[in-house]
Amino acid sequence: MADMQAGIGPFLGVFLQQRGWQTGPIGTVMTAGGIAGMAMTVPAGAFIDHTPHKRWVVVITGICTVLASFLLLWSQSFAVVAGSQVATAIAGAAIGPAVAGITLGVVRQRGFNAQNGRNQAWNHAGNMVGAGLSGWLGWRFGMPAIFFLAAAFGVLAIASVLSIPERAIDHRAARGLEHHDQAQANGQAEGFRELLRHKPLMILAAALACFHLGNGAMLPLYGMAVVGMGKGDPAMFTATTVMVAQAVMIVASLVAMKLAQGRGYWLVLLVSFAALPLRGVLAGTFIEHWGVWPVQALDGIGAGLQSVAVPGLIACLLDGTGRVNVGQGAVMTVQGVGASLSPAIGGWLAQMLGYHATFLILGGFALVSLALWIGFAATLRPACAVGDRRP
Repeated sequence: MADMQAGIGPFLGVFLQQRGWQTGPIGTVMTAGGIAGMAMTVPAGAFIDHTPHKRWVVVITGICTVLASFLLLWSQSFAVVAGSQVATAIAGAAIGPAVAGITLGVVRQRGFNAQNGRNQAWNHAGNMVGAGLSGWLGWRFGMPAIFFLAAAFGVLAIASVLSIPERAIDHRAARGLEHHDQAQANGQAEGFRELLRHKPLMILAAALACFHLGNGAMLPLYGMAVVGMGKGDPAMFTATTVMVAQAVMIVASLVAMKLAQGRGYWLVLLVSFAALPLRGVLAGTFIEHWGVWPVQALDGIGAGLQSVAVPGLIACLLDGTGRVNVGQGAVMTVQGVGASLSPAIGGWLAQMLGYHATFLILGGFALVSLALWIGFAATLRPACAVGDRRP
């Protein structure tokens, strides 16, 4: 699913830059996609909670993502690119909760932390291999080859999802009702009510929003900065940025699984938030080809830890509500506010102030995340223990 969930992903900025786009408009179309995805996360989560056809959600949205990416080969007009990003984001908003729901339905609450950790390790491995192949194909045959690789991965992902027997998925367990009566609440708005009812969930969402406000633009901007200065091949350097981060994420996700089991999710997320300010300082100081190693290693630490801790914590907090996937969507919505604004803010900052200052500013946003997480530690630490449940 590496290329299926996000289309050409981090290669988009370099692809458009090669065709004469400036950083500001590139950030704007990325933000348009982010806003569309953000708007769809709660409805998607609600649908995942209710549907017994979770596998087909992954199949259909994956196909739509690949087709939307191919639109970029047909035209690079602003309308087509923006439309493609909106379609990709909407499809991607459903795939994440669907996979989390399938996982919870197969292994139940007791096995979710461990299986989600393994899922994320394999997910990051797939992204690393996909990025490496994309970089080589882009260097050897040109950037359009990356689109065809995404389509090939899509076919393999669909075959993999359909190989999961439908009867293996307990759809009550998939929404957090394994040992509970049917939840009374229903509908899209319940996701936000659940979010407002749980103080730890609200703090988590706010901290993630601030983190992603700085993190979202870092990878594409660093790639554009180095390539724009003539210090790296467009396809190969972009692939390297992804591969370094994903390689670290493999290890980070496995460490997060073990650390959460022993120390709880609070410490895991604290370390993830602390990685971004340091990453911003390094990116703003060293815009060099070799800078991809420390800059993207820190990205791997932050994103790898969160890929395990965030779904696991939400599943624990909302166990028994029947709203686990709506809760996932609600947190993703608030988090998406930061992620969707980040490319536009970063793109225009880079155009006005230059790359060095932009990376420092983006890294600074995570200091708010750290302040929230440490300031509310007394509330968060008990809630973040693996196995705790809040009705």
